[in-house]
Amino acid sequence: MSISEITERVHTLGHAWEQFKQVNDQRLREIERKGAADPLHMEQLSRINQTLDNYKKRVDVLETASARPGRELAGLGYKAIDGHVSEYKKAFDNYLRKGMEGGLEELHTKALSVGSDPDGGYLVTPTMSSRIIKLIEEASPFRLLAGIETISSDSLELIEDNGAATSGWTTETGTVSDTNTPSVGKKTIHVHELYAQPKATQKLVDDAAIDIESWIAEKVAASFARQESDAFINGDGTSKPRGILTYDAGTDWGEIEQILSGTSGAVTADSLIKLFYSLEEGYASRSTFLMNRTVLQSVRLLKESTTNQYLWQPGLAAGAPDTLLGVPVATSSDMPVAASGSLSVALADFASAYTIVDRIGVRTLRDPYTNKPFVKFYTTKRVGGDVVNFDAIKLLKLAAS
Repeated sequence: MSISEITERVHTLGHAWEQFKQVNDQRLREIERKGAADPLHMEQLSRINQTLDNYKKRVDVLETASARPGRELAGLGYKAIDGHVSEYKKAFDNYLRKGMEGGLEELHTKALSVGSDPDGGYLVTPTMSSRIIKLIEEASPFRLLAGIETISSDSLELIEDNGAATSGWTTETGTVSDTNTPSVGKKTIHVHELYAQPKATQKLVDDAAIDIESWIAEKVAASFARQESDAFINGDGTSKPRGILTYDAGTDWGEIEQILSGTSGAVTADSLIKLFYSLEEGYASRSTFLMNRTVLQSVRLLKESTTNQYLWQPGLAAGAPDTLLGVPVATSSDMPVAASGSLSVALADFASAYTIVDRIGVRTLRDPYTNKPFVKFYTTKRVGGDVVNFDAIKLLKLAAS
């Protein structure tokens, strides 16, 4: 991927942003002079918004592709068969195409590992697992923000330190009194089974020119990414991860503070500034705004009242993120659109606030029987997630009408 191509698209992004500011400034001047603006201005802004979104996405894709490392096999749970990777890949390909299990069973016996689960199926090859995980990470904005732990069991146990010890000053001979002791608890994040079941004709599966592993990986990763992203934000914690928007409002541990916007169904400059300063300084320095793309489009119109500067600025340098109040901003289609009473903006040090738990390994079960002439590939991955630090995240709640 050429640097010139990335540079050209960055320049186009910068030009679109300058156009956006000119049109919006004209719209604001008309409102100030006449009390209303030409409706065509909003149509222009909508088109430019689309250009900004499209080109930023393309720049990000180009940068990701140019920086993508080779496939790595470490840390994926295949240490027991590292010496048999090539042999395993050949046996797994025979399983996918022809349903031949003998080679896989023999390899797992050699490695003294359990290859099939009670419902059948086998661990996919290290390269296929690596590809699935990489594709999910690239498609899921939340995974790029949150902390991630990889485990080999069914749950991750964390120590919750819900407070800080108090302290005080004294002299060498002065008396001291007891100080408060922080409460310490335990939090368990369970992994839940996520599945996808792509299907193909037997003719496609038999075609040696088709990379069947890559085909399955791309189909599965796209489905997994959609399900995961929604669960990390909206999941109720039952048979899926628990999302950041499902907690009660409050400032106690186990609650997430919701900052009221003060304006019905709309994000305002003042509410975003209030949200930013509600987060403790240590977390704010590592924080990111998260919102729906449609909310971001309206946020681009906002200016700071005293300086008259736009709150949002595009990332025009290679690798630089878009920023809002100087803080990186990310978008997710699973965040709510702006509406009365919605939780449309999150601000957090997501790496501290939320932990995603992946169980090592992805399994595939070949099923050529239940939907002939198609072959189905029932593929499962186990993942969990939950808020682990309630002080590191704040939500903006738009006022009700």
